Amino acid sequence: MLYQAPLRDMQFILEHLVGFDAITALPGCAEVTPDLAAAVLDEAARFATGVLAPLDRPGDRQGCRLEGGQVRTPGGWQDAWRQFAAGGWLGLGMATEHGGQGLPKILATPVSEMWSSANLSFSLLPPLNASASEALRLAADERLKAMYLPQLASGEWAGTMCLTESQAGSDLGAIRTRAVAHADGSYRLFGQKIFITYGDHELTSNIVHLVLARTPDAPPGVKGISMFVVPKFLVGADGSLGARNDVQCVAIEHKLGLHGSPTCVMSFGEAGGAVGYLVGEVGRGLEYMFVMMNEMRFGSGLQGPALAERAYQQAVAFARERVQGRGRAGAPVPIIQHADVKRMLLTMRAKLMAARTLSYVAAGWFDIAARHEDDVVAGKHRRLVDLLMPVLKGWNTEVGNEVCELAVQIHGGAGFVEETGIAQHYRDARITTIYEGTTGIQAGDLVGRKILREGGATLTMLVAELRTASAELATAGLAAMSTRFAAAINDVEATLRWILECGNERLAEVQAGSVPVLRQLGLVCGAWQLGRAALAAHRLGGVGDGAYHRGMVGLAEFYFAHLLPQASAWAAAASAGAAPCIEFPEELL
Repeated sequence: MLYQAPLRDMQFILEHLVGFDAITALPGCAEVTPDLAAAVLDEAARFATGVLAPLDRPGDRQGCRLEGGQVRTPGGWQDAWRQFAAGGWLGLGMATEHGGQGLPKILATPVSEMWSSANLSFSLLPPLNASASEALRLAADERLKAMYLPQLASGEWAGTMCLTESQAGSDLGAIRTRAVAHADGSYRLFGQKIFITYGDHELTSNIVHLVLARTPDAPPGVKGISMFVVPKFLVGADGSLGARNDVQCVAIEHKLGLHGSPTCVMSFGEAGGAVGYLVGEVGRGLEYMFVMMNEMRFGSGLQGPALAERAYQQAVAFARERVQGRGRAGAPVPIIQHADVKRMLLTMRAKLMAARTLSYVAAGWFDIAARHEDDVVAGKHRRLVDLLMPVLKGWNTEVGNEVCELAVQIHGGAGFVEETGIAQHYRDARITTIYEGTTGIQAGDLVGRKILREGGATLTMLVAELRTASAELATAGLAAMSTRFAAAINDVEATLRWILECGNERLAEVQAGSVPVLRQLGLVCGAWQLGRAALAAHRLGGVGDGAYHRGMVGLAEFYFAHLLPQASAWAAAASAGAAPCIEFPEELL
């Protein structure tokens, strides 16, 4: 079954949950009307379903190959990229002064979800252009901006982010790639980078690598890291491409999934040094790279509901067609009528809708933080984004994995073989909880940098928002959901007290309980957004698509009754389970 974009869900969230009117009233968004948004989503859906989705399974089977020092992508990839670039999709959210369209993130987000659902391997390349452009826009000098930004926005060139090395892993302070100053003001880079997504390919005429490296006199650790632009082909003063730079792919990783995306081992400086240009100031490379990292983490988090949607569509279609067992009347029935299969499908849809809605609402926070003229309003939404970024990445991708796993389960034995195609989504989803920072790294960031460092101030502000939402549910007559939600909010406050009580004196316990904290907060924030969706649908009643509105209320009721209680268990696991984890003898592991 090929993917169909869930436009009804997307439109419902945009119209009723993200404050679309308020966002389009922000500076630079006046031209973003509901009609324009609908047209963009419709056209993106056509491209996703008609061009990208049909390439997904063939790309998985064919994979990428390294021939004569050049990476070759699967058949159809290059034509799809040409169409993608010609359609202006790369510059959707990029700044207009550098060739982008400058549309708000709230509109770019559902479009990005469609790309990831339709063909995740292909969709990993466009965000690299957007993230590299943002890092250059904020940190590079005007010469580098003029030389690289227009080509990245148009898709004529592609971008990469070259961070880690084999000995470093997630500890970027351990990288060893060297950057030696040259007499002409450029640098020569020497070293090897691993896990470089689309590190080489034939889709564009040039590839712009943003590389973390150390100058000879740099101090150890993260303060000694700088960022450099290293093009695959050198660029002349007039913008023309010159000689091949001293950078090459020496291997393609053999991966569990995402076979259509080349993950490369890149070598710099094997023949005298790769020519690079300093971005911003020496020693601030990691700071600049985190501009890309935050964008990439949000995008990676969006892949959770995106793959969940793809897996859910296939699972529900299979459940409607697969006849097995007998109903109450004794006649054979499709398995969707079996209670446990219906439970799994409801779990899948409820989780993916919660994660999707949370992502879209957060995209609106991004827009308000970046564009609102009132510094207090902008600051509040920036704090919410910063606090929940680990949840948006960590919890959303865990949801994606869980939904894909359930999709395999619904298929039964047919799900364990490659012919049905569901196994590919399960394989592809597995990396999403790992790259751009594992769930454990996200959780450590949540409790350490985002909660402890500021004494829980932003989480306290969020709890007040949750309390207001709970009261609104009660006022609207959705009392059962309100009661369950209020209990879950109490648990969040208890978790916050535990984190603050432990503080830095018992930091190991906080770290041991950090993933349960993230899972708890994800479930509660998911309830928050599904509760808001139910409230909007309840108020609409029979207006428009009444059946859809009833279904949204029922979906939220299922989430609050069946899934939200798990948040209490995660809260207990965090506070009560942390000390036994720390105290367990290592020799017994």
